[in-house]
Amino acid sequence: MATGTGSTTGGGTDGTGGGTGGGTGRRIGAWKALGSRFALLPLRLFLGVTFVYAAFDKLSDAHYLAGAGDAASFYSQTRAAKATSPLGWALGPALDAPTFFGLLIAFGELAVGLGTLFGLWGRVAALGGALLSASLWLTVSFHTTPYYLGNDLAYLMAWTPLLLAGTPYLSVDGYLAARAARDRARGLAEDAVRRRALLDGGIAAVALGGAGLLSGSLTASFGRDDTAPATATGGGATSPVPQPGPSVPAAQVPVGGSATVKDPANGDAVFIVQPAAGQYAGLSSVCTHSGCAVNPPKDGKLYCPCHGSEFDAATGAVITGPAVKPLPKYGVTRNGDQLELGPQQKA
Repeated sequence: MATGTGSTTGGGTDGTGGGTGGGTGRRIGAWKALGSRFALLPLRLFLGVTFVYAAFDKLSDAHYLAGAGDAASFYSQTRAAKATSPLGWALGPALDAPTFFGLLIAFGELAVGLGTLFGLWGRVAALGGALLSASLWLTVSFHTTPYYLGNDLAYLMAWTPLLLAGTPYLSVDGYLAARAARDRARGLAEDAVRRRALLDGGIAAVALGGAGLLSGSLTASFGRDDTAPATATGGGATSPVPQPGPSVPAAQVPVGGSATVKDPANGDAVFIVQPAAGQYAGLSSVCTHSGCAVNPPKDGKLYCPCHGSEFDAATGAVITGPAVKPLPKYGVTRNGDQLELGPQQKA
């Protein structure tokens, strides 16, 4: 009896342990399934918010639709990209009607972002996002070296999972699919189920699109910052530098070479260059296209790794876009064996 009791107790203990282990395994399995179901949600939120933000950023920017007279406008950026883009031949219509195409891109980004955030026609929104990213990659950042520094290609790849999987969870698409399943379960004809889903999806698209169009139009009409940046008056520098300025030994700057100092006014790196014997200048290291740091001078050029812009290492002038503004230039004075950085010069 004692042996039997011990065996029964042991079996009960083992059974209890097995039950506990099984329950833990089921909970872990449930958490894994939940994680798999919502694995794309962070990516969806990021892409949706980013494209909505990008749209409003364009619509509220006074430079975006300013035309040929503004180096930061859609027209100027497109014209700068035309010469080096593999799609340069197709950019003619955008240059002929820059306002239309500029607004088309901005509202396209808004539609893609809202559709992705709300999960409405998720695959269509992802396709639109992929096409926008592909067009920007092939025009603006195609020549970025190395390729992984170009963000447009990364966005193109990021849209691929949503293009394949859609937005079936926490979304309008998910709600419509679940309701369609309930309609089928209660015997509604398949044609009626599809018509109802298409009609309600269309109504939701019109409502969401209308809200986006209204908010975007109001932003374009009243939300622009039309104030021009303040500029220094008179003959003074735009970026005053306390005297004496930072300096480097002249021996560190051979002809065609450079040395790096910092602008005390803003902390930006500045290349002191000697393009010809006895001629010195300072060039900002901040690319005028999107604020990336350009590489030190090499072979008479300064190269921006973000989007492929190239600048003349002697003057800072643009050689290759998409940048349209030259690099800010600084005066450099030789004092004995030292090269002293002066103030930033007015454009």
